Amino acid sequence: MKSLKSNLIVLASVGLLFLGACTKNEGDIADTAPKPNNDPTSAPVASQPNAASPAASPAATAKTDHPQTSKGGQVVESGAYKLEFLTQKEATGTHLDLYLQKGDKQEPVPNAKVIAQVQLPNGKQQTLALKYDAEGKHYAVVFPGKDAGSYPVKVIADVNGEKVEGRFTFNQ
Repeated sequence: MKSLKSNLIVLASVGLLFLGACTKNEGDIADTAPKPNNDPTSAPVASQPNAASPAASPAATAKTDHPQTSKGGQVVESGAYKLEFLTQKEATGTHLDLYLQKGDKQEPVPNAKVIAQVQLPNGKQQTLALKYDAEGKHYAVVFPGKDAGSYPVKVIADVNGEKVEGRFTFNQ
């Protein structure tokens, strides 16, 4: 009986060592985040910045040397671009804000054509065009939906012919 307990302890210890060796550091998982629907062409999924912000799809973002100019939203880095998505409930719906920035200095990109494809809780999809707010240096639109539930959002930005995509989620 003692040898059985000893063997179980040794086996558990070895299992924990293998488990620790198989896990990745946070900096190693930038491009290995799971893609929704197993679609290899899908965009990176946003991470949840803190418990107070809207729920984000599960994934991690890479550590970078970029300046920390976050507005507190869900962030996706796509190539040389950073997309930050924020929502705020209003009387007429939900205000959607997208900060589209480029380069190490995270300079705003004012000349993109940006759309948001919002999936409603009933499965239908609604496409919204975001307009650039020069004063706030971001793109914005009011989403009129008020039904309770989770709303996956695919943001597509066309920057002079270059496609930049990000996936986010918000809850009503």
